[in-house]
Amino acid sequence: MAVFKKLVRSAEGAKVPHYKNTENCETVKMTVPARVYVSMQQHIGAPAKACVKKGTEVKVGDVIGTADGIISAAVHSPVSGKVFGIEEIMFPTGKVQTVVIDTDGLQTVSESVKAPVVTDHASFVQAIKDSGLVGLGGAGFPTGVKLDPQNISEVDTLVINAAECEPYITSDYREMMECGEDVIEGAKAVKEYLGLSKVYIGIEANKPQAIEKMKSLISGISGFEVVTLPSVYPQGAEKIIIETVTGKEVPKGALPASVGVIVMNVASVGFINRYLKTGMPLTTKRVTVDGDAVAKAQNVEVVIGTSVKDLVEFCGGYTQEPGKIIYGGPMMGTALTSDEMPIIKQNNAILVFGQEKATLPSPSACIRCGRCINACPMGLAPVEIALALSIKDGEELTALNTDLCMECGSCSFVCPAKRPVAQTMKEAKEFLRKVDKK
Repeated sequence: MAVFKKLVRSAEGAKVPHYKNTENCETVKMTVPARVYVSMQQHIGAPAKACVKKGTEVKVGDVIGTADGIISAAVHSPVSGKVFGIEEIMFPTGKVQTVVIDTDGLQTVSESVKAPVVTDHASFVQAIKDSGLVGLGGAGFPTGVKLDPQNISEVDTLVINAAECEPYITSDYREMMECGEDVIEGAKAVKEYLGLSKVYIGIEANKPQAIEKMKSLISGISGFEVVTLPSVYPQGAEKIIIETVTGKEVPKGALPASVGVIVMNVASVGFINRYLKTGMPLTTKRVTVDGDAVAKAQNVEVVIGTSVKDLVEFCGGYTQEPGKIIYGGPMMGTALTSDEMPIIKQNNAILVFGQEKATLPSPSACIRCGRCINACPMGLAPVEIALALSIKDGEELTALNTDLCMECGSCSFVCPAKRPVAQTMKEAKEFLRKVDKK
């Protein structure tokens, strides 16, 4: 572990361009589309189980998918209308049960939408589970589970992740600029009901206005502190931000709670305050739309289940034939096979690039320059891992801590030979998982 710690602290990360083109674009609300596609898999863990059927009349906030397992989350109708059917839609992760709803345009709110009664930690956790909240920064871990660690008495710190280190994305920045009060009040609730003593808000240095605003909002509030983070990718990675903000290192295979810390995305924290006030579950999402193939880059609030196609049309349509459409950012996002894919809870951006920007350069031979090692935030050695993978050496892959790779893409970004280093790392992790299963 001593060696690993040294490697992490010496890692440089990647100096990625920011391209924050929409940072000053106030969020606009998109009109409700005629049809939405609400996936039952909008979180890490077991997918929700659809509890409606074709022909069911639904209202905004009705439960249409119940959590089906310990690590799972409820799914709510984002619209009022009638269920057209239950379909199996192919997502990047595989086929997923999806509730298709024809909207009536009325957005009638369900009678079940009421502000929850919260008096203690248990009722707070239950309320968050009922809200359907998952991590809104991209990971999608069910928040109700995160806020109920087994060692709750040992947890004393909340780290609010407002780094937003991926290029293009500004949805979290707009959360702070437009809903900063919600973020602070949501953080107060988490601090109170979990019995925490310290709240840190970590923001990259390239967002001075957000830093100034959040500092003004916490003025006079005991236990709150805004931390300015280096503008180095991937500063927003969970283990990285914990170490930068608190100086604590999360041991291999352990969760942040093991070092007394809970990390939450800034938009997730803001949502908590709104939910506690209104009882409206997670049915909408702020999404950054950008890229050279979309007419108008902007931040848009959409109902969850809106197709990417409808969202792009709202933003003026395509300016050219899209070469690649991405859920999330260009470093860790997921490429889509079709613009028929819907917005899901953890989407924070839709990026649309033309053929030229979407075409990757041709790779050449590795020159063993070591830049991938210097850039890796986890202190890994991608060159040695690639060699171990080529000869199917599971023992060596384990010794090289391959499973610590967070697939951030820093290695590919800095590679002068333009090799698909991140993809190779992902393949190595998958090979190691198969070896471990055997």
